[in-house]
Amino acid sequence: MPAWLSYLALLVAIIVEVIGTTLLGKSAHFTKLLPSLGAAVCYSLSIYLLAQALRAVPLAIAYASWGGLGIILTTVVSIVIFKQHPDTAALIGIALIVIGVIIVNGFSKMSAH
Repeated sequence: MPAWLSYLALLVAIIVEVIGTTLLGKSAHFTKLLPSLGAAVCYSLSIYLLAQALRAVPLAIAYASWGGLGIILTTVVSIVIFKQHPDTAALIGIALIVIGVIIVNGFSKMSAH
């Protein structure tokens, strides 16, 4: 698998995980069937794509990106869809996550294998 396909798999894994998390929020604690099933499918697909990304992306970098960007996108979704607004402490924490993802992706010299 070319490296660019691994990074594409990682990007899609992040997006699908955010969709799954959004559906989880809509599942009403797993009492609504379709959002619950959708969340399970999305999480499964996200983990599969994350595993595919590991063919060329080092585990630490892939997971930091998957988790960090997932948190950021989920925060945006929670603001737009659920009308939940983060306070100052949450925004500072998210900013630190962004800084960490940038450092890991921009400066790490890790190799996949």
